Amino acid sequence: MAKAAESFVCQSCGAAYGKWQGRCDACGEWNTILAEAPKTTVPKGLSAGKGKAINFAALSTQPDTVVRTVSGIEEFDRVLGGGLVPGSAILIGGDPGIGKSTILLQAVAQLARRGTTALYVSGEEAVAQIGLRAQRLGLADAPVMLAAANSLRDILAGIDTAMAQAKGGPAVIVIDSIQTIFADNIESAPGTVNQVRACAHELVRVAKRSNAAVFLVGHVTKDGQIAGPRVVEHMVDTVLYFEGERGHQFRILRAVKNRFGATDEIGVFSMTDGGLSEVTNPSALFLGRSEAGKGEPVAGSAIFAGMEGTRPLLVEIQALVAPSPLATPRRTVVGWDTGRLAMVLAVLDARCGLRYSGCDVYLNVAGGLRVVEPAADLAVAAALLSALADTPAPERTVFFGEISLAGEVRPVSQSESRLKEAAKLGFEHAVMPAAAKTKVKGIGTSELMRLNELVELFPAARAAAKRAAAGRDRSSWTGEDE
Repeated sequence: MAKAAESFVCQSCGAAYGKWQGRCDACGEWNTILAEAPKTTVPKGLSAGKGKAINFAALSTQPDTVVRTVSGIEEFDRVLGGGLVPGSAILIGGDPGIGKSTILLQAVAQLARRGTTALYVSGEEAVAQIGLRAQRLGLADAPVMLAAANSLRDILAGIDTAMAQAKGGPAVIVIDSIQTIFADNIESAPGTVNQVRACAHELVRVAKRSNAAVFLVGHVTKDGQIAGPRVVEHMVDTVLYFEGERGHQFRILRAVKNRFGATDEIGVFSMTDGGLSEVTNPSALFLGRSEAGKGEPVAGSAIFAGMEGTRPLLVEIQALVAPSPLATPRRTVVGWDTGRLAMVLAVLDARCGLRYSGCDVYLNVAGGLRVVEPAADLAVAAALLSALADTPAPERTVFFGEISLAGEVRPVSQSESRLKEAAKLGFEHAVMPAAAKTKVKGIGTSELMRLNELVELFPAARAAAKRAAAGRDRSSWTGEDE
């Protein structure tokens, strides 16, 4: 009998190879390809017998609304689309120590206090360790049912027992984390592609069968993606990412997939000694001191009126432009897309006659937030112009609009919500696309058709660009043309 061929599978992305190699061609990771046990049998297809017929129900007979379970943590419920949907599977990922276990323990404790049966299974901590964390967070009195286990078979048996003991079964189940759980009928280590796929599949089945909401905590790779096969993200109903920099106290919980709510919705939290606390007015946190009325305006700063899901959010965009001693100037970006910055610089060069080619450019989104929408183009351009001219942007002014390669300022969605948020926080003016045609009481607008009109707000920028191109020192940048 011929020996079964051995296969090699990348433990990061699930790509399969006929022989071992050091680097995965699919995801680019090194030393993640391991041998998988060969299959001893080959599927022969369906047998001659018939399967059990499934029942179909008309769409029109389905309920119009689903009763969601509210945790009481408003920011957490917002990201989920208004609360937990019965029978849903939620995958949450993030860097180590970012707060994944903390927010889930806080959420299930709130649910348990409201009478919801909650199970918390940890594959990384002992029950006593979870109890210590609960005491620190002030949750020791919450009737959450804790267990420490790694075997999928034991976990499923424990869930069945809890379902029999609790009336209606557990409504919320937390598995922390999916990479530590193993199925004993699969000959590979916990955390490998086969193990993660099989365990996630069984736990999703538990959610659908028991009508309980199941949370799966996932580790992330070096590039910030949830480790394991991408098929896991397709299995679940909702995928959440916890974002934030270790040097900042703020944490962003972002929904990147949600079958029951809006994607790109965010919840904002602050990390404290007592756990994660909600931030009810995040716009005020991401603004600089000058925009909050606590300091003098500074050059290189512009306020972007953005949208995160259904929430308007004001964010400070910071830019620094300095003469470069290098033949190839630096382009450093934190919190925004590097390619998008290169495009905005190219449009300022080609359409507005401004030269950044001899300057190092640094761009930062304040507060550790990451901005992804193209509507930030106009605010980035304003910050770059302000930095180049060494002149503050107009006071109490917000910017939003997409910039095209032709130098046009294109309209963006939800202009009214952006303006209302700016007016609520005391801003008096908005620079926005002309095609938006939106007015809000209490805030004036400057409506732009082309990017050249924005340059007119910074008359020293053109002169500064000429001097920078000529290689003069920074002290002469803000002077007038000779």
